[in-house]
Amino acid sequence: MNFLGRRRTTDPSIADPNYRFGPPTRQSYFAAIKDDVCAALLEYVGTTFFLLLAYGGVQASQSEAFSSSQVSNIERDMYISLCFGFSLLSSAWLFYRVTGGLFNPDVSLALLLTGVIGPVRFVLYCIAQLLGGITAAAIIYALTPGPLASNTFLAPNVNRAQGVFIEMFITSALVLAILMLAAEKHNATPFAPVGIGLTLFVCHLWAVYYTGAGMNTARSFGPAVVTGFPYNSHWVYWLGPFLGSLLGSAFYSILKHIKYWRFNPGQDTVDFRESPPDPVHNVKSAVRRSISSASRGRSGSRSRNGSDGDASQFREKPIAPNERPDGDRLGEPPSGMRPNDSAV
Repeated sequence: MNFLGRRRTTDPSIADPNYRFGPPTRQSYFAAIKDDVCAALLEYVGTTFFLLLAYGGVQASQSEAFSSSQVSNIERDMYISLCFGFSLLSSAWLFYRVTGGLFNPDVSLALLLTGVIGPVRFVLYCIAQLLGGITAAAIIYALTPGPLASNTFLAPNVNRAQGVFIEMFITSALVLAILMLAAEKHNATPFAPVGIGLTLFVCHLWAVYYTGAGMNTARSFGPAVVTGFPYNSHWVYWLGPFLGSLLGSAFYSILKHIKYWRFNPGQDTVDFRESPPDPVHNVKSAVRRSISSASRGRSGSRSRNGSDGDASQFREKPIAPNERPDGDRLGEPPSGMRPNDSAV
């Protein structure tokens, strides 16, 4: 059979899984619009669930502070931090296999910038998250007595520039935690909600007094809508988290570009054989090696200098030719000595 004359057929009726005819087809942004809409609806439910628990904790701490004079501000800040951290932990763990458990437009922006989600899902997610924040704030406002205590505002002596940068840094920490623990796939990915919730908790410990620890435009937007935007610094909670999203995404992109996993390979392995050896055994081996090398050094010096050094003191010194007796000639033994006699 002549294989040199064969040509690839262009008949589209013949299926060839290894060949595609014509230019590569570009998939439309709306190709998965049905799935995107369903995911956005579930993201709305998840955001409402997350913020409902968090707002409820803030409202309870505020009511307790009004009814009792023994509650300190530190205890209240700790209570609010725990409410948001554990609320995100539980909510994200429930929804992260459904929608990703983002609940935050700034996190959605980071995932868009890093190519995790597409632009259509990003827009739908942002709308769903903002609506979820409004819904959660309205439910808490309707179910609990007193004014809504979930608004974010700047503390006294904190200017707007400081507020923007505080929000930027804590949001970037949250974004980086989500990208490294959830977007990056490794052995600890199923436990990513734990690390993400703890990150939110720690960031609240710092910023809840100074800015209210927004870190989430939907979290600040919902109570502001329900209460009629009572603070003129609301824009801080849009600009700060937006810059934090850009900062976290940029740092993650740098880590990916330099292939960060090369610097500490196998760190997330569960193979016990990759564990460090017994330190006591290492010390014993080092001591044995040092003793062995010292012994070899002494034996080597003896072998080089042993017999020659011991006999050198008994060896006859050479005599210059002009000092030799008349009867001695070069190559002959001294007088009175036989050829096989030793020096001693």
